[in-house]
Amino acid sequence: MSKPPLPEEAVAMLTKANPAVVTTLRPDGRPVSTATWYLWEDGRVLVNMDEGRKRLEHVRNDPRVSLTVLDEGNWYTHISIVGRVTEISEDEGLADADRLSRHYLGKPYAQRDRRRASAWIEIDRWHGWGTLKDSDQPG
Repeated sequence: MSKPPLPEEAVAMLTKANPAVVTTLRPDGRPVSTATWYLWEDGRVLVNMDEGRKRLEHVRNDPRVSLTVLDEGNWYTHISIVGRVTEISEDEGLADADRLSRHYLGKPYAQRDRRRASAWIEIDRWHGWGTLKDSDQPG
């Protein structure tokens, strides 16, 4: 796996509204993966979670996560990020949920009756495949 920073081609893919899966760790250490929206911003990744979701509890207990982003046009091309949640905050006024929803759906987040939390993921290592195969991998 390579270390940041990511090359321009990888950043260009990550700025798109691609399908993604985040993996968190249960208290017993078992991984659990969940489809998620994400935003790439300044070398970090933003994810947003309903306050009642188990994955929020998981990252509060153990900040280690991975995020796999699939190129929507070619799922063979993907990037997996290994990192940790370094910041969790209440999503006041659902501002971050709205940013994510606009990015993916073009409109504000619809469900307004539940509190949400925003989490920022710092990247420790990354792995690209397909057209984004990183240079640290064997040919």
